[in-house]
Amino acid sequence: MRSFWTKASVLGSVSMAFGSMLWSQKKTELDQDTSSCTSADTNSSSPYELKLVQVLFRHGARTPLKSIPDVMQVQWVPTLLEPPAHTHINYVVTDLNGGPRPPAPVEDSYRKNMLTGGTFPGQLTTVGMQQLYDLGKRLRRRYIEESPFLSSTFSTAEVYVRSTNIVRTIESAKCLIAGLFHQNQKQIVHILTTEAESEILYPNYYGCKLLKILVSHRWAESSTLPDIAADLQSIQNALGIAAHQHIDFILIRDDMVARETHGLPCPPVLDSWRNKVEQRAVDMMFHIYDPSKRENLQLCVGPLLYTLLANIDEKLQGHSSVPHRKLFLYSVHDTTLIPCLMALGIFDMRWPPYAADITLELHQHRQTKEAFVKVSYIGQDQLIPGCSGVYCPLQEFKQAISAYTLTSELYRSICNKTEGLTKP
Repeated sequence: MRSFWTKASVLGSVSMAFGSMLWSQKKTELDQDTSSCTSADTNSSSPYELKLVQVLFRHGARTPLKSIPDVMQVQWVPTLLEPPAHTHINYVVTDLNGGPRPPAPVEDSYRKNMLTGGTFPGQLTTVGMQQLYDLGKRLRRRYIEESPFLSSTFSTAEVYVRSTNIVRTIESAKCLIAGLFHQNQKQIVHILTTEAESEILYPNYYGCKLLKILVSHRWAESSTLPDIAADLQSIQNALGIAAHQHIDFILIRDDMVARETHGLPCPPVLDSWRNKVEQRAVDMMFHIYDPSKRENLQLCVGPLLYTLLANIDEKLQGHSSVPHRKLFLYSVHDTTLIPCLMALGIFDMRWPPYAADITLELHQHRQTKEAFVKVSYIGQDQLIPGCSGVYCPLQEFKQAISAYTLTSELYRSICNKTEGLTKP
């Protein structure tokens, strides 16, 4: 079990799948009738009224998951993890029903190891905390200061917060809330989590037997692909890494980016290899997840996409148990954002940076009452393939992603169809 969670934690914390030009990001060109609608559309001059916002955001900068073996080590000291005072809020972590926080086997797997300097792998740093605070400030400008969509004080009636059950995403959610509401809160912030087996906020290799089998086989294959294997051998030699050490481009990239983000030194040889490391990490993960196969994206993010649509429908139909809810926040990983971007058809073939976000806004036309969805990525509006405009009619939006959404029942049914497949 330990080996599984070690592998799962690596898979669940680095980017998954970089696509071909089929998935290139479409440049957004607003239609004439929407070109002026760049605010939160709560003012009466806009033809659209903002009804609901949902944000999927990646955690902030962190310590690496593993250090590159046999190379110059850096000191990941505890002072790199000190939280800034302005990120403090009163919060509690619970399960989805408000009960005790569930066990966290992925987090436990990190804490079985120690990095040089005395910190655990995969921990949110001060830099990462500030990144999420800054994202919260950006959301505040849009939804509180520029247009009074949200109250200026946190309220559970308005805001729902869910995170994967991993410390860096929980802390990232806390920091975003601090930036969004300037630490003003009427109530304790509840950050909801769920047990590992039923998590839908990242591709769940433990909860979905079929996905685990598919990923494990393709992961083993990826480093043996001719171009990747040749370059891996070359960089291993250049770095002086012993032949018996198991490394890949994903491990190298993860350590390299973590060092660069925190101003820590990298082995000088990586200067000339940086672009190649990025490219090969992308190639490797693209092979593992192969987004050309519909089932892969379904199993990665199908239940999550279904949940986002269900939130929209409940808001429009007035069936929500919390009728005044306006904002859903989901604290996730790059492995969440990438397949979501691919399913939306807007993947730009770049690794989502720390604190990257996908935001879905639900708007309603003031006169016709027709519903529209507007998607942005890192603050930039996106034109979804299959949509007639950036303000995408809801039915067009649903059709555009219909190939990938899955109910929880259908998801479980597909996940259990492993007959004839070799277990890893």
